[in-house]
Amino acid sequence: MKASTIAEREARGRAAREHSKRSSHRAVGELHRNPIELLKQSSEGRVENLVPLRYGRMAASPFTFFRGTAILQAHDLSKVHDSGLTMPICGDGHLMNFGGFATPERQLVFDLNDFDEVSVGPFEWDLKRLTASLVVAARHMRLSRGTAESLVMTAVREYRDRMAQYAQCGALELWYDRITFDRMAETALTPERRRTVRRGMEKAASRTHESLLEKMAVHDGEHWTIRDAPPALFHVLGANTLFTPEETEMYRGANWRKLLERMWGEYLKTMSHDRRELLDHFTVQDIVFKVVGVGSVGTRCMVVLLVDHMGKPLFVQLKEARPSVIARFHKSPPFAHEGERVVQGQRMLQATSDIFLGWATGPLGRQFYFRQLRDMKLSANIELFDNDLLDGYARLCGWIMARAHAKASGQAIEVSAYIGRGDQFAEALTGYATSYADQVERDYEVFLKACRSGELHARTDEDMAADFRV
Repeated sequence: MKASTIAEREARGRAAREHSKRSSHRAVGELHRNPIELLKQSSEGRVENLVPLRYGRMAASPFTFFRGTAILQAHDLSKVHDSGLTMPICGDGHLMNFGGFATPERQLVFDLNDFDEVSVGPFEWDLKRLTASLVVAARHMRLSRGTAESLVMTAVREYRDRMAQYAQCGALELWYDRITFDRMAETALTPERRRTVRRGMEKAASRTHESLLEKMAVHDGEHWTIRDAPPALFHVLGANTLFTPEETEMYRGANWRKLLERMWGEYLKTMSHDRRELLDHFTVQDIVFKVVGVGSVGTRCMVVLLVDHMGKPLFVQLKEARPSVIARFHKSPPFAHEGERVVQGQRMLQATSDIFLGWATGPLGRQFYFRQLRDMKLSANIELFDNDLLDGYARLCGWIMARAHAKASGQAIEVSAYIGRGDQFAEALTGYATSYADQVERDYEVFLKACRSGELHARTDEDMAADFRV
């Protein structure tokens, strides 16, 4: 097959404007759907007693509601024209799904860090999720409409400018490009932002497996046991379990070590030889159920504690991989294993990925992916940001998304040509994000009404924790 010239590829990007004008991205579309029905669908198959906690967390604000409703926005995006420029996308790139972590070389980088919804889709779907999140978050922080719009313009312009730079890069250059904390400090234009980056680096450096061990587990002289901290952390067959008697019955006769051994063997087959050798140095100590972030509450997630011959810990997270909401609403190539979809998507979109990423099938045919629980990880507490820091963060998110898309797709030339050099695309997305934030607030009110009427049962973490005496 003849390789296209750069001019042909630019022409292809510009031709996509005929299919979908840049100004058309302002449209939210006619949304005739019941948000509660879609929400209930996304709760199917989750741990029954944790679904109220999911709703309780989402009820805290329109912003937490937005974070838990990727299914709603994916549905809504499928009702408007897309650019036709499809590629691997994160699928849930809201502003809280970016964060810092350590590379295998122990260098701190900032990148996308949630890939549960990763799939092939139009590039702008990721940008629309990000820009809507900026407006919903700005309103939650009681910032002005002008500030919210300015954040969107900042993020999209940064995406445009970085994509134009990546369109000039060779394939290896793109592959090796990393957004390190040092590069962030260099581009942070104010001393205050620079100090924030440095503080972030110090905080991340202290978040290691060893610091986690003292907080999470106790040693009885022979082996480590993870402490129950319900509702967030509990042993499935323990006194503090949140599984129903029917759910625990499925596991009661089984030996958890045997179940894990089977999964672990399958997981190891998805790893390279050197990683398998490395994991050989560790022995399993304990396994608990962990309740994860807003959108994933109720999905099955386990934490395994292992130690090496020196007693040094490694925490591995096994997280249930359910079908992507993007794949549901956009015809994407099917994956035989949802855990493999998450892992392959993460490896494509991130500049550098966790060395322990892998996948396996668990009891009852559920599909999981594996990763380290916490390794120098850091997320932004945006509610403590002032306007200046928020603007810097929006710029950073735009940069990261451009790098992820350019690397995963190899289509920086086409996307850059489609967006062009002006502000037409950024202005359209500002209009979209403002209108979609209005829709989120309307859906949130419908959701709260359903919680108040008892149609949905919502409970807070505090409310559920009061059921236990640990």
